[in-house]
This record gives sequence, structure tokens and C-alpha cells, in this order.
Amino acid sequence: MAEDRKESGQGLGFFEQYLSVWVLGCIITGVAIGQLFPGVPDFLSRFEYANVSIPVAILIWLMIYPMMLKIDFGSIVEAAKKPKGLIVTCTVNWLIKPFTMFVISAFFLRVVFSQWIPLGLADEYLAGAVLLGAAPCTAMVFVWSHLTKGDPAYTLVQVAVNNLILLVAFVPIVAFLLGITDVFVPYDTLFLSTVLFIVIPLVAGYFSRKHIIAKQGMNYFENVFLRKFNNITMVGLLLTLIIIFTFQGEVILGNPIHILMIAVPLTIQTFFIFTIAYGWAKVWKLPHNIAAPASLIGSSNFFELAVAVAISLFGLTSGAALATVVGVLVEVPVMLMLVSIANRTRHLFSG
Repeated sequence: MAEDRKESGQGLGFFEQYLSVWVLGCIITGVAIGQLFPGVPDFLSRFEYANVSIPVAILIWLMIYPMMLKIDFGSIVEAAKKPKGLIVTCTVNWLIKPFTMFVISAFFLRVVFSQWIPLGLADEYLAGAVLLGAAPCTAMVFVWSHLTKGDPAYTLVQVAVNNLILLVAFVPIVAFLLGITDVFVPYDTLFLSTVLFIVIPLVAGYFSRKHIIAKQGMNYFENVFLRKFNNITMVGLLLTLIIIFTFQGEVILGNPIHILMIAVPLTIQTFFIFTIAYGWAKVWKLPHNIAAPASLIGSSNFFELAVAVAISLFGLTSGAALATVVGVLVEVPVMLMLVSIANRTRHLFSG
């Protein structure tokens, strides 16, 4: 049994062991491709709908599918009967995160960096940060949960509940913090993301699991079929990084100082929210496979939604739109750090 665990973790361990090198290499590769071969991002940009990149969506789908395979659908009902993880997620996401994002970002952008960022532009950057803070992640949460060996059924329930709250809470929170009355939810982005990142992989996982278990049995499914996907999640993440930075290379090279300054409060906020949720989960004695995903949901952002709203409210070339793009750039590297922290502290939890 120990040999099986060791063998199944060899590929993932290799990636995790040199994670910083892989991430840096993907960032450099993505920027280089965008600059040396500008036709590549131009070509990829044709495959975008409702601010959702279809190539990135396919990679995310491939990352989510293995987790959906692990869901015993009878356990979804049982997951809904365990409210503590949901309370942590929902409280942090909707009663804490948007407001700490506003305070932390305002402090850095309006005060600490005031010498380098004009007040008007700082306010635009702040607006973009708030849009990120008010939109908890939908898609990549499944990836983070998978990498921390989270309970897939419980993660699905957490994401579903957050999406329902987002429908009613996003607009009033953003309107309150920014003093804007004409905030809207781009439902095409929201619904497309839900279909691509939840419905399709969920249905595919359900029927794949049912068919393979019926044909080959549970032992084959768990010990042979699932192990074929050991490396797919991490490879998909690295390819996603390359594509993201291929698209954003021009932005990075054109605004390096401002991008770094915007990234500071976004990164601090991400670690701060994770610490609150993870610490709360520890105090409540939640098992690690619920505590880790519950903490990571609030830490990451639904950046497709934030980008769409920023462009609609402030324009494509606005500081708000740039700040949401920086959120995209910060997202994967920072979340991988938190995944590593969660995995290294697994022994502090009961299960």
C-alpha cells in the first residue's frame, strides 16, 4: 500500500519539488512567445467568448475532470449536512474578503505608493481590486482542492453555494465599496463559466465513473484508471500559465512598475484571507480535506467575471481593467504557494 502511494505520487512530487522553477520557466516562456511570435496570442484571442478564453477553459476542464471522477455522487447529499465548512467559506468570502481587499488595496495604492501613482489612477486600480475581491473563484478551486486532496463532493457543494450567493451579493457589495450605482453582472460570463467549469466536467465525470466501474470494477477504477491522471492537473496548470502570460506579455513589459505595485496588495490580501479561513477551520477542527478547499475558495478570484465588469464599467484601457489583469497574473503562482502551505501543514489537522 505504501508502495502504491509512493508510485502514484512520483510525477506530482517531481513537479512540486521544483515548482518555483517550473512556474518561473512558464512565465518567461509565455512572455517570450507573446513578444517573439505575436501571431500566437492574436490567434488564440479569436477563441474567446464572454471574456472566457476557450483554450484556457479546455485546460481547466482537463484539470477539473480527474477530480470530478472521484466524486461519489451519493456523498453530495452527505456533504450538504456538514455546515461548518460552508460557514467558513461563505463568511470569509462575503463578509470579510471584499472589505479587507478594499482596505489593504487603498492603503497601498493611495498611501504607500502615492509618490508613484496619481490619485485618480490609484482609484481606478482600487476599483479593479475590489471587483476581484467581490468575486470568489469558481473554476480553479477544483484544481486547488485536487492538489490538496480535498473532498471533491464537499468542494462541489461549496462552489455551488458561492455561485448562488454571487448572483445576489456581488452587485450590492461592489456598489457599496465603490459608490457606483450601475454595476451589473455579466450573466453570459457567469453562465458560460458555470457550464464549462462545473456542468460539463461534472456530467463527464459522473458517466465516466459509472461506465468504468460497471465494466471494470471499483478496484480497476481506483488503482489503475485514476492513476493515469496523476500528472495531468499540474501539467495543465503550467500550460495555463504559459497561455496567460502569452496574452499578457505586452501589458507586463509596458507597465512593469505599476504591475508590481498592484500585485503587492493583491498578494497580501490573498495570504491574509487564506490565513483567516485556514486558522478558523483549524479552531473548528475541520478535517484537512474540507479545511484546505474552504480556505482556498476565498483566497482565489473569479477573474473572468472581474475583468468583464471592469471593462464594461471603466473601459478596456482603464486602470481598473489593468488591475483585474494583474489579478490574473498573480492568481496561479500565489495559489500554488498556498497549496504547498496547505499540504505541508496537513499534519496539524485531524483528518
